[in-house]
Amino acid sequence: AEDPAVPVTHLLAEIREQGYTGSANLLVRYINQGRVEADHAALSPRKVAGLLTRHPDRLNDKHSALRDQLAGACPEMTVLADQIHAFAALLVPSAGNAERLTAWIATTRAADLPFLHSFATGLERDRAAIDAAVTLPHHNGRTEGTNCKIKLLKRQRYGRAGHPLLRQLILLN
Repeated sequence: AEDPAVPVTHLLAEIREQGYTGSANLLVRYINQGRVEADHAALSPRKVAGLLTRHPDRLNDKHSALRDQLAGACPEMTVLADQIHAFAALLVPSAGNAERLTAWIATTRAADLPFLHSFATGLERDRAAIDAAVTLPHHNGRTEGTNCKIKLLKRQRYGRAGHPLLRQLILLN
């Protein structure tokens, strides 16, 4: 109670002198059961990523407040949240997005976020395709959906029917 920051090893040594025979793990669990920090569950990385990448209009008040708290937790998180928001704005095709993407990559390189550096490198590696994706309104979603459906039909019919029946199923669907 006098020194709440005392290391567990020192505390364990003191109470062992007084006859404590339990383990250090049991002592840590006993100490943590009364702490305020232990009263709430920690956020998983998946939950944090979901909060940071979800559109702000799709968050309820509780999640919006948690997202703002996460974004302001440290300077790196603030920069990360800003970069995610700026990149999400690039995903709506527009004529000036190629220049904005160049500026986004430069800002990302200037930030101290190594995991975003590798993402920016991947974007630069296939720059022509990325520029087309962020500037042109065309996409191949319908073709990809058809391919996915055909693969599903093939998996369902594996070993049960020949090519003519599979062809007929594809044409009927």
